[in-house]
Amino acid sequence: MTVPAQPSVPDRTPDLLPLGRAPRPAVGADLTARIRAALAEELGGRALGLDTAPITVVLDGADVASLDIDLSGVVVALDDGSGRVGAGHGAGHGAGHGTQGSRADRWDPEVVRREPATLRRARIDAHQIVAVDLPIDVTAELEGLRFDWVEGADGRVGVQPVEPSEAHPVSGHVRVAVDQAGLVTTARGLLSVVLLQQGITLTGLDLDLVSDGPRAATLRVDAAIKKGMFLSARVQATASVSIDDAMVLAVRDVRLSSGNPLIAALLGTVRGRVEAATRRDIDLAEQLPDGVRLADVRLDVGRELVVSARLA
Repeated sequence: MTVPAQPSVPDRTPDLLPLGRAPRPAVGADLTARIRAALAEELGGRALGLDTAPITVVLDGADVASLDIDLSGVVVALDDGSGRVGAGHGAGHGAGHGTQGSRADRWDPEVVRREPATLRRARIDAHQIVAVDLPIDVTAELEGLRFDWVEGADGRVGVQPVEPSEAHPVSGHVRVAVDQAGLVTTARGLLSVVLLQQGITLTGLDLDLVSDGPRAATLRVDAAIKKGMFLSARVQATASVSIDDAMVLAVRDVRLSSGNPLIAALLGTVRGRVEAATRRDIDLAEQLPDGVRLADVRLDVGRELVVSARLA
């Protein structure tokens, strides 16, 4: 059923995703093409292989009965402003739209019509997707995602998510796995860039994550840094991370140390702030909107770091 648009408060409503010219798609193949184009534009040409990624949509009237997206083999790079990624075969519809994902360029039309609908089942597979040079294995399946078909006065149509509620909950599961060695390599590269901006060179980084149970782990970091010709040091950091049965995330036993007296003194000046920050636990369930209930979270550490979550 189509209903007239109701007044909304822009800063409290989710972003709208444009999907081409109105009216809304009536067949799955049309919606598939529009989703692929929207993803390419959102990523600004930074995703190689997106143009050939399998996307399957089954429509049932206004509802989407199922949406399956397989991003295996897709490579997503950081936007360095050079346009190098968008020039490849994966630029697809996103070529030339490197800034389309910015807040200022969001589609914000005068809404003339809304049509409520439900995405009954959505599944995303990526075995593997490469993000910032890090291969990631992803499986996610969600059910009961509500949204509105939105028509704008500009003649375009799009979708706007509707937050879950107690009366309309979302269920599903998510699993994300990364190789520990690859994670260390990526962390080393990103940290090198950040430190270099402060005139500090990262000359070595060892990172070790050890499982302490299905929801707990201990992190140990040993970094070697150099500044100028005369200052070099090693910095060690340890911390324990756990999630309890109430889905509360806690970071404890944070320790920072260095054998270099100057660096040790600098670490001492920030130790109080670090301890204060880690005393504040994070209630994961409380961060979620009504209708999204976190039933379980697992952290498995081995050759791979695997995080999985199940929604009730």
